[in-house]
Amino acid sequence: MQTVIVFCHLRWDFVYQRPQQLLTRLAEHYKVLFIEEPLFDTAAPHLHAYSPAPNLTVYQPHTPVQAPGFHDEQMPVLQSLLANLVPPDDDPIVWFYTPMALPLLAQQHPSLVVYDCMDELSAFKNPPPELLQREAALLAVADLVFTGGPSLYEAKRNRHANAYCFPSSVDAAHFQRSLDRSDVHPLQQHIRRPRLGFYGVIDERFDTGLIAAIADAHPDWQVVLVGPVVKIDAADLPVRPNIHYLGQHSYQVLPQFLAGWDVCLLPFALNESTRFISPTKVLEYMAASLPIVSTAITDVEQPYGHVVAIGHDHAEFIAHCEKALCQTGERTGAMAQQMRAIIAATSWDATAEHMRELLEHATAERVAGSRHDVPPVESAVLAGKTGAHELDAERALVQRPELVA
Repeated sequence: MQTVIVFCHLRWDFVYQRPQQLLTRLAEHYKVLFIEEPLFDTAAPHLHAYSPAPNLTVYQPHTPVQAPGFHDEQMPVLQSLLANLVPPDDDPIVWFYTPMALPLLAQQHPSLVVYDCMDELSAFKNPPPELLQREAALLAVADLVFTGGPSLYEAKRNRHANAYCFPSSVDAAHFQRSLDRSDVHPLQQHIRRPRLGFYGVIDERFDTGLIAAIADAHPDWQVVLVGPVVKIDAADLPVRPNIHYLGQHSYQVLPQFLAGWDVCLLPFALNESTRFISPTKVLEYMAASLPIVSTAITDVEQPYGHVVAIGHDHAEFIAHCEKALCQTGERTGAMAQQMRAIIAATSWDATAEHMRELLEHATAERVAGSRHDVPPVESAVLAGKTGAHELDAERALVQRPELVA
């Protein structure tokens, strides 16, 4: 099996989402090495490794460097830790979820470089100042660019000749377990109905004011929120008797929460951090055949506005929730039929297989010497330098003609 080295800004054991869905499937064909951001540790630098799936190993670098993420200060230690990750004669595919790890590319002798752009990280809270420069350098050397939704594709398509749109998909069989409405998670069995639910990360993309408005407009409604609170102060979250924060739970039990809900919520704020998001959970909600109400997220409204109710302000959002709770059995059946048709047209299996076909095609092109032309990268790469060690790594990258020919 060929090796795929993945550099990711997300922890494998955090919320189970796009990287985990794709890489567990690609691990049926490749040996996948998943490199997380380093963790601070006063002990000697080392790699903690574990295998959450066959042919897939997660590496957590432990370093005495306090700088966060794939920061410049981390690079010398990381380069040393990862120096012998693959044998010298192994030319792996190197796959990036974050451009911040780009300085680690040069020592890997890649056969292909992939950028799976699942989010516009520069729009998130407190992005690294050099992120955009490093993304430009990554786009210059990548063989393939995948995007996590139509909005991101439109933003990146003119920046790379081999950009492909791979929107969020769904493991339908997993979430259709929620169609057994009697299999309700014990944590919400004591919560009265109707229950309006959301699961996912609660961060700067979350419209806390909307949640408060829903709870205040209908004190008899119960708002159930499942997921970790990150990058925002939990003290700023609205507190009401009918808002229930149940914390983070595993991917395996999410269908049990869905089974007990009457309406599924996508209560995202409309700001820079949500401009390009393509929520995975919209299709997971559809697999549960439950009414869905969303704010006006572009990648929800444009493809799914005929089946997902869109609230353009708080009042309209709440009105859609009211309507969903009162809809007839006939309307519920028609809605479920529409949702099943959407779900039948996509799957993580199909997405991963299409990506694998593109990887194999790009590899064949490289072997045949007919790899597509990409722009010169020296100026783009070196323009993003922020430290001497990074400059050395990026110069080494530029000097590898097979990456830029």
